[in-house]
Amino acid sequence: MKIVISGIGIISAAGFNLEQNLEAIKNGKRNGAPVSIFSTILPYPVFEVKSLPEKYAKEGMRTRSLAFAALKEALDDAGLQAPLSGFRTGVCLGTTVASQLNDISFYTEFRKSGSADLKPVDLFLKGNLAESVACSLNASGPSITVVNACSSGTDAIGIALSWLKAGFCDIAIAGGADEINRVPLCGFGSLGILSNSLCAPFDKNRSGLNLGEGAGILIIEREDFYIKRCGKPSLYLSGYGSFADAYHLTAPRPDGTGLESAIRKALSDAKVVPEDICFVNAHGTGTLDNDRVEGSVLSRVFGDKIKFLSTKGYTGHTLGGAGSIEAVYTAAALKEGWIPSNAGFECKDDDIPITPVTANTPINGCFAVSTSLAFGGNNAAIVIERA
Repeated sequence: MKIVISGIGIISAAGFNLEQNLEAIKNGKRNGAPVSIFSTILPYPVFEVKSLPEKYAKEGMRTRSLAFAALKEALDDAGLQAPLSGFRTGVCLGTTVASQLNDISFYTEFRKSGSADLKPVDLFLKGNLAESVACSLNASGPSITVVNACSSGTDAIGIALSWLKAGFCDIAIAGGADEINRVPLCGFGSLGILSNSLCAPFDKNRSGLNLGEGAGILIIEREDFYIKRCGKPSLYLSGYGSFADAYHLTAPRPDGTGLESAIRKALSDAKVVPEDICFVNAHGTGTLDNDRVEGSVLSRVFGDKIKFLSTKGYTGHTLGGAGSIEAVYTAAALKEGWIPSNAGFECKDDDIPITPVTANTPINGCFAVSTSLAFGGNNAAIVIERA
């Protein structure tokens, strides 16, 4: 049973929809700047979604709002309208920050006075992404919010794929979303992995990552169901693999065997071999360890001629939304027949055996891989296919 990607939606610092995102990355536009959505003394540049459209803005629910913006575009692209009560629909969304940090004001006030308004706690409870989306669509299938650090979005897509293959539902809403928040900004700053300048994935002089925010949503369907509903598919979600090596709380395993296992599982699930892959959308955070390990694994699996890039130079690292945003970019690139330049790359690192693309590059082939590496040793990969 093949699984169709029938709709895609995205919102990021690069644009409010897929068209704006593709235009930005095609022209090498990078919208990184100091934080403006909350006060902070930290100097690090971030990739914010500026002026979130009013119809999606909701006080204290930024991650939810980002998810719903991408969801609307994905549903429109798939030719679907809410509610989806007439279909067996599952919802699987990944996040890390989610709207679950909207209770910070509660704790701040409670520490000051010993009591506080419970409204932030109410927002905390309403911040479950999958539940919120499922209720809005009247979805009758399974619903799960995946919180698996920076592989959350990719893992959510993989879980939704397994639901469809198992016959649990006919349609699934899959993806992820995350917002920029004081907690991850301070946390990643404390780890010493935030860059003071715009990130440069895989570059010799890379100095760390930039945080970003946004959402990516895929509508995926069983092929037989989609053909009856719409006709001939153009994209498929063909494979998923995950592997937790549990090497370290934050650092990737130096030999990359966990990531390699996840990629090879995804290829096996898709019934393809490395030579079938025309490009890889890499996790590519711009940190020293991630890029060195990931570059070595990609070289080992796909050889030194593989075309690859990181799109985080255009979106920042969107944490739980990263894998899903990159899945959208991967699907769109296959459909459009090109991949963008790896933003920020100037100098080859001798410790990384391969070099990312440095200009907008045509691609030929039907299969692409998108990878995610996460804290805790979580690794995930998906294979997307052009019909």
